[in-house]
Amino acid sequence: MKTSIAGSIIAAVLLACTTAAKQPPVVEKWEVTPQGIGPVRAGMSIAEANTALNNALVVPARLEECDYVHPRNGPTGVFFMVEKGKISRGEVREGEVATREGARIGDTEDRIKSLYGSQVTVQPHKYTDGHYLVVTPKNPADSAYRIVFETDGKTVERYRSGKLPAVQYVEGCS
Repeated sequence: MKTSIAGSIIAAVLLACTTAAKQPPVVEKWEVTPQGIGPVRAGMSIAEANTALNNALVVPARLEECDYVHPRNGPTGVFFMVEKGKISRGEVREGEVATREGARIGDTEDRIKSLYGSQVTVQPHKYTDGHYLVVTPKNPADSAYRIVFETDGKTVERYRSGKLPAVQYVEGCS
């Protein structure tokens, strides 16, 4: 009977370890930077992004030349634009994910300006009375990257980060 109980315990531990190993870990803190979101960076191949997410990237069965993917176990509202097999930008469409500086959906335009100061350029929104608040990194080595906050004229409704020119495409993959 001792062997049976010990065998059952060992089997249960092995099952738990095997099950845990199959499930990708949740990234505790997803931050947005001009280069990307969480562990995914603009310029990564889909395979590299999938590896960074422990094989938790949801990819359409037939990936178009420009398309979107998202993390299976990532935060709500995070998507990545893929162009020709490479991540070109990340998008926060809803949810609580914030930039390294603390900017997020729902923040006022004034808050974004106070967080980023002279790095912010205000541009009129193409379709609404809102604005695009474009943040250019201070480091010259990062000059090919941006964060773009879309507002309704008062508050941030969504935002994106990534490499030029994709980060400034108003209509995404359209």
